[in-house]
Amino acid sequence: MAQIQVYLGFTDNCKEAMTFYQRCPGGTLEVQTVGESPVAADLPPEAQERVLHSVLTLGDLTLMSSDLGTDVRPNGAVSLMLGCTSREETETYFQRLSEGGQVTHPLSPSFWGSTFGHLTDRYGFQWMLNYTH
Repeated sequence: MAQIQVYLGFTDNCKEAMTFYQRCPGGTLEVQTVGESPVAADLPPEAQERVLHSVLTLGDLTLMSSDLGTDVRPNGAVSLMLGCTSREETETYFQRLSEGGQVTHPLSPSFWGSTFGHLTDRYGFQWMLNYTH
């Protein structure tokens, strides 16, 4: 069964917020900055310390976030992250959700070893779909 996971968008205080969230329930926090990633060369120097991706896990709780994204509003953007269980499931859900919407990142292999895509559905909600091989 597919999962929906929360992915929060921040403008420049993602690490601070995720550290706060970690203090509340506990858990393990992993943070990757732009400068620590393969996309570092594609972004300006002032973006290097921003969080490319972070994940807080505690049991079944998974909360992810970033300082980067499409159409990020100051500490208010939320994307729905759909973690899929197969390539076929990912393609099916991506096609269905994108009908009448806008694809912002077509499904494609990612540098982190998954198939990933991003879209805004016809109602304006942002979805990220990910299938880890």
